[in-house]
Amino acid sequence: MGPVECVVLAFPGERLKVAAVVAIADLRKEGQVRLIDSLVVVKAPDGEVSTSELVEYDEFDEATAEIGPEANLLGPEDAAEVAQSLEPGSCALMLLVEHIWAARAVEAIREAGGRIAASVRIPDAHVEEARAAYRQAVAAAAGRS
Repeated sequence: MGPVECVVLAFPGERLKVAAVVAIADLRKEGQVRLIDSLVVVKAPDGEVSTSELVEYDEFDEATAEIGPEANLLGPEDAAEVAQSLEPGSCALMLLVEHIWAARAVEAIREAGGRIAASVRIPDAHVEEARAAYRQAVAAAAGRS
């Protein structure tokens, strides 16, 4: 099994957008991730929190048609924790995913006696800085050729 991660995608408004769900479904269809569980968390304008399963939304039927059974590992405690970071009148999609794309490498690492010692999510601002630095490096290398 590849690395497993809980990813929380937050959105303005109390409804998920179909395009976002389709993008996740496409990753699953391409064999990049396996969806182990999902949970939709909604924080109403008055602060009330509700949860539902992704497959409960009719507008996502096409995207979720081939998801298959989920493990139901994400629960009320997880939803309460996510809700703390949500603004009133917004929602989040919690996804428990296995990174299938990394499974072969992880297996080889384990067979060699290694393990995944840490995994750190890089904040968006730092990712943008890294992209800009990479573009500059590529441009500089092209200028030297």
